[in-house]
Amino acid sequence: MEFHEKVEIHGHLMDTGILARVLDDVLSYGGDYEIRSIDLGATHDDESHATIVVGADSAEQLTRILMRIKAYGVNSVEPGTALLRAADRDGVFPPDFYSTTNLETVVRLGGHWVPVEHPEMDCGLVVSDGRVRTIPVSDVRAGDMIVCGVSGVKAVLPVTDHSTRLYGTFQALSSQSVSSSTTLLAPQRQAVLVRAIARQIRELKAEGFGVLWVAGPAVVHSGATPAMVALIEAGYVDVLFSGNAFAAIDIEAALYGSAFGNEPSRGKGAERGHEQYIRAINTIRRAGSIVAAVDDGILTSGIMHAIVKANKKFVLVGSVRDDGPLPDVHTDVLAGQRAMREALRGIGLAIMIASMLHSVATGNILPASIPVACVDIDPSSVSRIADRGFSQAVGVVTDAGLFLEQLAQELVADYRPDTIR
Repeated sequence: MEFHEKVEIHGHLMDTGILARVLDDVLSYGGDYEIRSIDLGATHDDESHATIVVGADSAEQLTRILMRIKAYGVNSVEPGTALLRAADRDGVFPPDFYSTTNLETVVRLGGHWVPVEHPEMDCGLVVSDGRVRTIPVSDVRAGDMIVCGVSGVKAVLPVTDHSTRLYGTFQALSSQSVSSSTTLLAPQRQAVLVRAIARQIRELKAEGFGVLWVAGPAVVHSGATPAMVALIEAGYVDVLFSGNAFAAIDIEAALYGSAFGNEPSRGKGAERGHEQYIRAINTIRRAGSIVAAVDDGILTSGIMHAIVKANKKFVLVGSVRDDGPLPDVHTDVLAGQRAMREALRGIGLAIMIASMLHSVATGNILPASIPVACVDIDPSSVSRIADRGFSQAVGVVTDAGLFLEQLAQELVADYRPDTIR
């Protein structure tokens, strides 16, 4: 093939299967490769290193391949300097823009490597005043200087030393997965996982990091509201992402004892339950906001009440299916994405539980440096979330209520499953 580039990759290439995926992608994109050297680590914790010559029939095809394998931390041996082009219109990248990964990334500008602020997948890179940050296509403005091609860009895989606080436990648990990092755990294994996550949370909180939770309505339906409230009151929930349904169902349960037609305490449907759902929404709309309803003494219990009383951040983003919606819900999804990005500052761990759509949306904007725990009763949902472009995720297929009950017992000293709050 006429066009070639020498690249290199570092990391646990064999036990993670990264090298095989890199070579498969080169071939699937119509290219070819020659492995020039490979140095395998001598111990379990040692990283390996490989140099590969990637070939293609055209410069455009080679650029496409190199950009694709950046997702695995593959970089050119001689990276060069970044190429900048001005966007010619609002909301449109230049045709050859660099499409980002969620890995830590650096860009070579004027002889210096500049770190990319807030790495995020499926965005572009905008350069301004010597700084580089990710930018979604919807936020591009004409004249913005956008990084194009792959020259002068390096992506860095997360540290994978097995002794590393952020990754060691999750890697050990996910290594025995059934599908990628998703594993159906026996009760004993689930207890190990819950204790590991609890330990990670304590360590992160002690170091000043926050914990992000992405939650779906099943948290309320499963009867886990007391456990979630206990975790919030104990300081283990710093940011909450969800949608209109989660908040509305939680508020309905707090006001009327039913959750979208179901009474969690009795395990049966409530008469005219959907009427109470919309009445709950109307009550909050009359108050003006969830915060106002709490301040006015209208909303006195539940997860949203606990979040407000603890003065923690929450971002609710809606959809076309929403009833109402609640006044706190972002109905403009782009505005919702921006609010979610802003709330990620200082987060060290994300727990995604029983919410596939919002979890996938969150995974799209998370940097690879933040480990993720995905919990759902549906194996396909866990697989989709855990495989969403980041290797730092571990998934567990289990009931949301049982998981939260176990986690609350691990983290909150005085919590008991029958605690009434």
